[in-house]
Amino acid sequence: MQAAETITDHHDERIADYRALTDVELRTRWEPPNGLFIAEGELVLRRALRAGYRIRSVLIDAKRVAQLDDLPIGDAPVYAGDQATLEAITGFHVHRGVLASFHRKPGLDAAQVLRAAQRIAILEDINNHTNVGALFRSAAALGMDAVLLSPTCADPLYRRSVRVSMGEVFAVPYARLEPWPDALDRVKEAGFTVLALTPAADAVPIQTLSAAQRARPALLLGAEGPGLTERAQRAADARVVIPMRRGVDSLNVANAAAVAFWELNRDL
Repeated sequence: MQAAETITDHHDERIADYRALTDVELRTRWEPPNGLFIAEGELVLRRALRAGYRIRSVLIDAKRVAQLDDLPIGDAPVYAGDQATLEAITGFHVHRGVLASFHRKPGLDAAQVLRAAQRIAILEDINNHTNVGALFRSAAALGMDAVLLSPTCADPLYRRSVRVSMGEVFAVPYARLEPWPDALDRVKEAGFTVLALTPAADAVPIQTLSAAQRARPALLLGAEGPGLTERAQRAADARVVIPMRRGVDSLNVANAAAVAFWELNRDL
């Protein structure tokens, strides 16, 4: 790793990529338009490098510089500061001790994703970054090949999504699916069975799906609270439910997705 350059002033222009990381609106205006994203923590940083993302710079707690001497970051600059300086720059206590700015890769389109996948998740209007990150981590762990997102879903490469996924957003291909929800017809034309996950009383228990319905599933998941829109549900081939007990009517969307992913892959 490069020798670290000491940062003592949070207004230093060299660390502009890391300013106000808790301000979602500001970061949304800064990161995607500039083709950047922020990785937080050593594990996530290493997974981004392994996935082929090109690093732009590193911002690190000065006490931890020696721990990352083996990082293959080429000539990317390394900036080091004490915790007070890092907190003034980022807006939060950087308890993982390391942040890195990366260049984004060119995005995939939905057709590419559909051609390469057998089992996918489709997210509608999920704009909570924690839920998006958790969904990607479950998709990677439980056998889903890819994720498609409606136009209003949160950015999978937003720092919190990346962190919660533990870097699995780098391992699971994804793309935006537009126009919404009409493009669900393209998913069906590609040979997938679109399954809308809903707590509706007349939905089919997910464990009773036929072999044909399980062959190439596209599990459709809605936002926390409102769930799937009526239009999205009407576009699905079937509505499915996770049976509940003790009067519980639903789960957090990320938890529900994990259960459904496991069920759809349990015979593989």
